[in-house]
This record gives sequence, structure tokens and C-alpha cells, in this order.
Amino acid sequence: MSNTGTTTLSATIRSGRGKGPARQIRMQGGVPCEVYGLGDDNQSITVDAHELNLILAKGSNTLIALSIDGGTDQLALARQVNRHPVKGTLTHVDFVRVHADQAINADVAINLIGESAGVGEGGLLEQQVFTVNISAKPQSIPTSIDHDITDLGVNGQVRIGDLVVPAGVEVLDDPDVLVAIISVSRAMAAAQRDGDDEAGAAGGSGDEAGQ
Repeated sequence: MSNTGTTTLSATIRSGRGKGPARQIRMQGGVPCEVYGLGDDNQSITVDAHELNLILAKGSNTLIALSIDGGTDQLALARQVNRHPVKGTLTHVDFVRVHADQAINADVAINLIGESAGVGEGGLLEQQVFTVNISAKPQSIPTSIDHDITDLGVNGQVRIGDLVVPAGVEVLDDPDVLVAIISVSRAMAAAQRDGDDEAGAAGGSGDEAGQ
């Protein structure tokens, strides 16, 4: 799935540091954040929790234009997203600055689509790898990499090298890494054993009848 482009997020510089001020920011519907990278000084900022949640719902690699106190927008990606372990609310987010014309590394979700022929026959889909490491310019980073498994039969496999990525995207992981396999389920294995036993019994009966 392609990247949806750049999304603007308003932010304000925050001066208070520590748990107390951070708690106050969260109580007021904000999220304390840090911006770093590209050799510039780190900035402590506050963003609206609701707006940031909407952006993160589009994908972790959504390119964000941070508008800090009305200044020049800074292109960034959200990294180190921390949430409350019970409530799931945002507690802190780090943003890393990026250049639009420079490739960066990113982990992108692997999305298996369709119902495989093997699953239809009773097999089990076992996905072992859920992300792939890629290199691309920020605006070319896909939100996910889709792979159709409709034709995948029992014992069929998907490897990193089978994934098709958009133009301008380079896969950095080993192409032989196993992403998913359609394995034989217990029910299928039991049915195969029963079939073998019946075939063996029928063969044995025929031999005895011929004696």
C-alpha cells in the first residue's frame, strides 16, 4: 500500500520537563514529545493527542510536517511511540527529522491478503515475519507491503524475495527469510493417516483373497 503523502501536525515548544509537567500536558489532551536528528538540537514539544492518534492510525511511517509554533515545517517520522499499558493512550513520542530527498531505513508491515487455496483445503497459515526492513525516500515509504496468497497451496511458502515492492523501494532483508507457510493441520494429518490405513487394509484384504 502506497504512502498517503505528508500530513501537517501543529506543535508548541514546551519548557517544563519531568513527570509533573508531562502529566499535566496529558491531562489537558496533549502528548509530550521530542524532536531530534539531522544534526540539529533536540526540541521538546507538545502535540494534540487526538490529532496524533489519527495520523498514527494511517501507519507508523506516515510522513509528518511538524509546524512548531508557526515556524518552518520540519519533516519527521514518529518513532518510539509509548502508550499507557492499560488505557492505550499516548504517553510520549519521539520524532526523527528527515530530508525529503534522502533515503532512510524503515520497517514496513507485511500484509498477506486473500484466502489461500491451502487454507481452503484445511491447512493452517503460519506467518512468521510481520515486517520487512526497507530503504526509500520518506515519501516513497509504503504504509504496508501487500502479498496475495490466494494461489498458495498446502506446504506453499512466501519468502522475503517473493514480495513485490513499489518503485524506489529497496528491500534490505535476506530474500531467503521465510515469511509464511501453509502447514498441514492436525485434522489433515489425521485424515491422511486414516486414508493410508484404509488403503493398507484394502490392499491386505486383496492379498489374502488371492491366496
